[in-house]
Amino acid sequence: MLNLAALEERARERGLLLRLQVKGLAGVRGLRVVLARPRAEQPPLLLGELKGWCLPLADGLRLDTMRVQGERTAAVGPLIWAATFAWALEETPCRSARLLAIRDGERQHRRLRRYFQRLGFRPVRELGGGPLDLAPRLLWGGAGLLMQGHCDEALRRSVRWLACIQ
Repeated sequence: MLNLAALEERARERGLLLRLQVKGLAGVRGLRVVLARPRAEQPPLLLGELKGWCLPLADGLRLDTMRVQGERTAAVGPLIWAATFAWALEETPCRSARLLAIRDGERQHRRLRRYFQRLGFRPVRELGGGPLDLAPRLLWGGAGLLMQGHCDEALRRSVRWLACIQ
């Protein structure tokens, strides 16, 4: 299985910069994974980023915002996902992750659900308008399907996805 250093090298081979920013020490740690294209005499062009946080627990990885933009970005998502899961497995006790397939619109929700299932995430429960859903909805920023996946499986799938793009 690829580690974080090998993934950074793969990004370099594609002419990309892969960087992780981690803030916090013992308790909650914030995570930002970015992928950018270097440019001569200009700041790098941001192609994608993922934000999340982790708690020092086996199921403590929470993934919040994933964004990919620009042209020639087929490898961006898989590289970001792979780096995120490699980091979690190498640097944290987290072995599983949770994310929300947000329900902005039904068509987009179906696309997100399929996308996350491709990474190995499975439904946990629907976050809706009930009183017990208020706190999780505030945490996640909306309603949708809460999903969970194993970091090792998601790393394996994202690396396989990346290999198909090459």
